[in-house]
Amino acid sequence: MEDLLAYLARALVDDPDAVEVEGFEEDDGTIVLELRVAPEDTGKVIGRGGRTIAALRTIVKASSVKESRRVLVDVIDD
Repeated sequence: MEDLLAYLARALVDDPDAVEVEGFEEDDGTIVLELRVAPEDTGKVIGRGGRTIAALRTIVKASSVKESRRVLVDVIDD
């Protein structure tokens, strides 16, 4: 799932080398994926009205159905 999110995010941004995805598991089994991009690319990943990040979340959640896991995607703004 981390690879999928990184692949999709790299296709959206101007600086694909700055894309980082860090995943960890919470106590309840939920997988949290933290997406970091270059500061100037944050708006591109979020999209107008949050549509782009909502689409990314939908795709990642759909891919997690096979594993029967709950996945959260967060954009980290440094």
